[in-house]
Amino acid sequence: MRRSAIATAFVLAAIIAGAGIASPRRAAADPYCPNPAHATPAKVPGDLVPAVAKIFGIDSAVVGNGAFVRCVGAKLMACAVGANLVCDKADQRRELPGATEWCRDNPRSDSIPMFATGHATIYEWSCKRRRAVAGKVIVTVDPQGYIAENWKEVSTQ
Repeated sequence: MRRSAIATAFVLAAIIAGAGIASPRRAAADPYCPNPAHATPAKVPGDLVPAVAKIFGIDSAVVGNGAFVRCVGAKLMACAVGANLVCDKADQRRELPGATEWCRDNPRSDSIPMFATGHATIYEWSCKRRRAVAGKVIVTVDPQGYIAENWKEVSTQ
């Protein structure tokens, strides 16, 4: 009896896979956006890799290892991680532990390097004695909280 249950499960799995039900791939005609499930950054689906590679002028292999897409309404937006580019939400805090530590060690510093502040900060930082001070805003944040300059609209046409 156990063998027939296993055989039945195997046959059902083969039928479902053959019907395409088990495949999470979407049909090419199905738009990625708008879809609330895609409002946060996710790895680029295979069928969108060429469009994302084109918009950033990068190799498709780079897209698979360091690019993300998200929907902003009906718009498909993409971000490719780089040396100073982050695809996560912007860091809008006005107090940063790394910046504070930098100022304790370098109290006369006119600026604080990004390795101490993080690359997602939106402020220009300096030290006032041994205290980190957030200065002017140096990047634009989009309504969803991401650094706007890091995200580009992708045409899927």
